[in-house]
Amino acid sequence: MVLLMKVFLNYKLILLFNLLFLLTVKSQFAPATGVQGSTAIHKDSSVFINWAVSCSANIGLEDISNPQSITASAGDSSLAAGAPGNGIMSLGDGGHAILTFERPIKNENGWDFAIFENSFSDTYLELAFVEVSSNGLDYYRFEATSLTQDSIQIDAFGSVDAEKINNLAGKYRVNYGTPFDLEELNLEPGLDIDNITHIKIIDVVGSIDPNYGTIDHLGNLINDPFPTPFPSSGFDLDAVGVIHEQPLKVDNQVLIEKISVFNNYIEFSINNISINKINISIIDLTGEIIYNKNIENGAHQSKHKLNIESLSAGIYLFNIHSKSQNFSQKIFLK
Repeated sequence: MVLLMKVFLNYKLILLFNLLFLLTVKSQFAPATGVQGSTAIHKDSSVFINWAVSCSANIGLEDISNPQSITASAGDSSLAAGAPGNGIMSLGDGGHAILTFERPIKNENGWDFAIFENSFSDTYLELAFVEVSSNGLDYYRFEATSLTQDSIQIDAFGSVDAEKINNLAGKYRVNYGTPFDLEELNLEPGLDIDNITHIKIIDVVGSIDPNYGTIDHLGNLINDPFPTPFPSSGFDLDAVGVIHEQPLKVDNQVLIEKISVFNNYIEFSINNISINKINISIIDLTGEIIYNKNIENGAHQSKHKLNIESLSAGIYLFNIHSKSQNFSQKIFLK
């Protein structure tokens, strides 16, 4: 009887060990670039059919825990547009960037877009949350997960294991994009996953001090290199590549004519008989929407005039959004 009890207990211990092993295995995610099972996509891959065309940003501090810290200063927002290799823009601690596209990104089988960072290795990973919007106003975040330990702070040049993070931009080294699948957000009632017009990338403050750190969707503190008190602090945005986008439909295209800015007004015409309702927004270089209005478009050609006398001189992103189309252009106010 004693022998049978020992055998039974050993059997239960083996089952428990196997269960814990399986749970551990399942808790891991795709590995680093070049390792079997990696989801990294090289910048020259034929899957990329387009790139972000514009970027606005709100840059964070070099060290959010230091009251005397200055703002990160490496690069600028223009370098985040286009393909990788044109330069980077560092977001600083908690900073964010908003990118727009020539045509809306849509959900299809597999990955729909990818985000590029400039890490010099497979383990020096600076991370960022990713959110998408189909109207430029409401953003929805991919469920980010970090299983990295949060008891010992990863220092400024420490290491992060790619297998312990998921749905965080910056998972892969330079020239390799971290891909995202819009299907994961198909239950968000306010989001049209076939008409993504804006992508927001938000730097993860990788401190394990809850006063400064950020958490994943499970409530785990995300541990990545911190502090990084340099001009290139935080997530270094290189590019956003489009894998699936809406086709160009000439008969439904929003045709913008005669955009002009003078005497505190913006004047423009929308030449499209099928467009009835449009949203107008103006976004400053920090990514803040400072003007937003829904208007009715007229018959075949509709002229519009916006009073912008309350805006300061500078560079802005002028955005026109309809149910099926999105148009963006930089404007200069003197």
